[in-house]
Amino acid sequence: MNFDVAIVGSGLAGLSVALHLADHRKVVVISKRALRDGASDWAQGGIAAVLDSADSHDQHVNDTLIAGAGLCDEGATRAIVEQGRAAIEWLIDQGVPFTRDDDAEMGFHLTREGGHSQRRIIHSADATGHAVQVTLEEQVRRHPNITLLENHYAIDLITSDKVGVDNGTPHCMGLYVQDVTTGQVQTIAADQTVLATGGAGKVYLYTTNPDTATGDGIAMAWRAGCRVANMEFIQFHPTCLYHPYAKSFLITEAVRGEGGLLKLPAAAGAAAGQRFMLSHDERAELAPRDIVARAIDFEMKKRGLDHVDLDISHQPPAFLKEHFPTIYARCLELGIDITKQPIPIVPATHYTCGGIVTDLSGRTDLPGLYAVGETAYTGLHGANRLASNSLLECVVLGRAAALHIELQAKPKQAKLPAWDESRVTNADEEVVITQNWDELRRFMWNFVGIVRTSKRLERAQHRLAVLKEEIDEYYANFRITRDLLELRNLVEVASLIVRSAKSRRESRGLHYSLDYPDTLPKALPTVLSPKRKLGSRKS
Repeated sequence: MNFDVAIVGSGLAGLSVALHLADHRKVVVISKRALRDGASDWAQGGIAAVLDSADSHDQHVNDTLIAGAGLCDEGATRAIVEQGRAAIEWLIDQGVPFTRDDDAEMGFHLTREGGHSQRRIIHSADATGHAVQVTLEEQVRRHPNITLLENHYAIDLITSDKVGVDNGTPHCMGLYVQDVTTGQVQTIAADQTVLATGGAGKVYLYTTNPDTATGDGIAMAWRAGCRVANMEFIQFHPTCLYHPYAKSFLITEAVRGEGGLLKLPAAAGAAAGQRFMLSHDERAELAPRDIVARAIDFEMKKRGLDHVDLDISHQPPAFLKEHFPTIYARCLELGIDITKQPIPIVPATHYTCGGIVTDLSGRTDLPGLYAVGETAYTGLHGANRLASNSLLECVVLGRAAALHIELQAKPKQAKLPAWDESRVTNADEEVVITQNWDELRRFMWNFVGIVRTSKRLERAQHRLAVLKEEIDEYYANFRITRDLLELRNLVEVASLIVRSAKSRRESRGLHYSLDYPDTLPKALPTVLSPKRKLGSRKS
């Protein structure tokens, strides 16, 4: 199959690239499951942008830099923030039904989230990601130049040097994908390939991410020779619903933005019902996510709790039902009436702040390969992502990547080799995959979680080396399955997280080490280079 552009991933970043290109290019969108089965569809809060005269780009940039704990690239941050209004206007033009407010300047309701000094979060009730994805999916499915390959898993990138096409500089020529329903592997040739595969939340035991968040793009780019940066900065969302039947259900930051209070639960005894955030940060519940997550983790460990409470029952019931209909309905299904009682919550892995090093056009170190969205590192998020900046980055960088791709001359496509399965057999025991998957996520949670130590990181690195050897042997001898491919990528990404964490001899943002509790005076990103270096693309 031959295309001008192959886009791996069907979240907001990937669909933004597709829609900006489709009038002029033949595009394929590859989704490992259905189009809406990624993290974008789960995003509740909204999109941060300067949309009110009381706000300014300087304030948004400053809030981002503060949350990023000195590690944001200020130039990249300003460039993305300044394109915020245009990004929102594009989404409105596509038909996204943002929540209205006739008294507001733009006519849309703006909320505030932790770390923001102004109300600048435009949203669609408490299901913004879903509203955006539904709208863009309708556009993508109607476009004659876009081919959709759902239930197709990207295996690896095809680079010129690996297939004997030598023009002096390795470049990306496409990729291999597996049709999950048939098991067949297909070769996709593309002039330009875009990785928009999201983050790697499933590397941890508890996460707000969907099952698709297995770090595929980061792992593929690393194997192809691209640098990655800041992989130690894994954001733990402070408020994930704590309930045995509520898998990965996020309680949006906006609940705290609209007055939700963190309190100790009944299990705390005499201290039950007490707020605790003021003893950790003067911004209390509106402190950035890393501070709130560590505070909750501290209180849980100190008091032997399995959760804390988030209480917004003091707000009028009509207000809660209007602003948080999804949360209200889901909690009610589980016997929790948020208009009358607090919501039990725990921190959970939420966002991968690091990723594949790119510039502000989405270009990676490998010519012909772009990366956008959570899988990329642009310098925007630094050591901690400011709430609702991620969807903004998806739209802004999606458009930027599309514009750069349009300027590229069309190369002559070479014939690519088919996938070779001649020396492998069917797997004898699938239990190897399930056992290693479970073990990986548990020791990453215990050893490389919210609070880290050098000894725990050493243990994680040792176990990862053993796991990687086992999985590489399994991959070399047996036919691939989605579970095997996901585990292979997760182990690769976990190794990058641990290597990055070990190299940072300080505590900063989302990386907190008991052995190095102080913050160094100079902030530097952690950049890892694979053995096979391709070049240097400044972000």
